Amino acid sequence: MKVCIIGDGLVSLTLANMLIKKELAVDILSSKKNNNYDKSRTLGISKSNINYLKNEISDIKKILWKINKIKVYTEKNSSEEILKFHDNEEIFSISTNYKLQKLLRNKLKKSKFIKFKKIVDYNYIIKQGYKLIINCNPKHQITKKFFSKKLEKNYNSYAYTTIINHKKITKNNIAIQNFTNNGPIAFLPISETQTSVVYSLRTKNNKNTPDIKNLIRKYNPNYTITKINNYNCFELRSSHLRKYYKDNILAFGDLLHKIHPLAGQGFNMSLRDIRLLSDLIDKKIDLGLDLDSSLCVEFQKKSQDKNYLFLTGIDYIYELFNFESTINSKMLIKTIRVIGKNKIINSFFKKFADKGLRI
Repeated sequence: MKVCIIGDGLVSLTLANMLIKKELAVDILSSKKNNNYDKSRTLGISKSNINYLKNEISDIKKILWKINKIKVYTEKNSSEEILKFHDNEEIFSISTNYKLQKLLRNKLKKSKFIKFKKIVDYNYIIKQGYKLIINCNPKHQITKKFFSKKLEKNYNSYAYTTIINHKKITKNNIAIQNFTNNGPIAFLPISETQTSVVYSLRTKNNKNTPDIKNLIRKYNPNYTITKINNYNCFELRSSHLRKYYKDNILAFGDLLHKIHPLAGQGFNMSLRDIRLLSDLIDKKIDLGLDLDSSLCVEFQKKSQDKNYLFLTGIDYIYELFNFESTINSKMLIKTIRVIGKNKIINSFFKKFADKGLRI
């Protein structure tokens, strides 16, 4: 059985590694051969997803930096955290996007089941007789043809990402999230001397924004900064696709769901989808059945509601702190602080971030 993956991003490469382990032939339709990845982007990977990647895809622990504590502040309460989460080992880990992409791509290049091809049009793809087509490319003709109907929210914000260099901190393993008056800023350690910064700044365009480097220095929690590297930015929208498939063509990754980056859950959601799809494929293979449109139907049935509820939950957290920044009452923060200290609720939030609604 032959499978086609449209796109060559992080989710596509992870999908391909999952499929070749089942000895399925995979064609990856790549838009370009250039591997100049954006080195300012990082991603958080939950503990359960790290274990999945290690056991089923590739051992990625050598490119990870463990985080065992999270502290949450607001601009009005910058002296004391309103929420904190702690684990003796790790809550999640951070990797740079380009290191993970490079690792996954290099593994694929060694496999006899993989072929990288140039992006081609819809008619050509259909003529190849693929049993399953997985589309991860938002700009492909197939996306415009079949996957344009979605629920979407514009945050009127841009995410600015960079990496700061700083003096050595031996235990640089505390992630800081500060809900400022202009949007959340996260400091995510990636080594003893470097920390990733993601600032989701509320603005209708990215042409007249304040000096990002000065804002980073303003909200810098405790780092002795030696350099702030060049930053990249992208517009922030959340979205959820109304229908996940068309015949044997399955949308995947950011096409299915986009989420606000404040909780670092975008890639984790896609990894949970990959794990579910893997289980469904195994069942088909065990029964001697083809990978056809029924696989897509079942995938949507088992994942769509959970994905939507999870996305809505993250959006609710964003709006809650956004509301806090616009009012003068301290009652809301006091309530959040009390709730966060409850061991049962605190444990639930950690499990929610780790496994989503598939707990």
